[in-house]
Amino acid sequence: MTRKLQSQGVHHITLVGADRETSIDFWEGVLGMPFVFEQPNLDNPSESHLYFDPGDGRLITVFTNEDRLPDQTRTSTDQSRVKDRGFMDSIYFEDPLGLLIELASYRFEPPHGHTHADVLLEAHIIRSERGDYNIAEEHLADAIEALVERSRTSLSNDRSAKNPY
Repeated sequence: MTRKLQSQGVHHITLVGADRETSIDFWEGVLGMPFVFEQPNLDNPSESHLYFDPGDGRLITVFTNEDRLPDQTRTSTDQSRVKDRGFMDSIYFEDPLGLLIELASYRFEPPHGHTHADVLLEAHIIRSERGDYNIAEEHLADAIEALVERSRTSLSNDRSAKNPY
């Protein structure tokens, strides 16, 4: 019987990259992610494993191989405009091998004791119940309010918004 893997968080995501120098030039030189360490790919001694810091305490890593050369006809990595995705901002571009990459950043902070995933799950439920197409700022605000209300007790019987004036 196959058991389900239990994820407790992600240390890093690994992508297949081009050669070492091209990968460093792209991830650090274009995307501004510091190159923090390198070691051999433990499953393939002909490859290197580069680690880059995207700034949030996790890592993005790249397997490099000197035989994988960049695709010179790929889409330009010129800065693309930021796209509003409701709960996040995204930019899209291709890496030196032509792999489409999306870098996204949240437009909200989860309340203390909760994760971004907690907020998105709650916002999804709210959005679905309302029949809305995608998660928007109002769904995030209502989700955060609901999570806070459930996780923090109050002596008040009615915690709805009021006008004190």
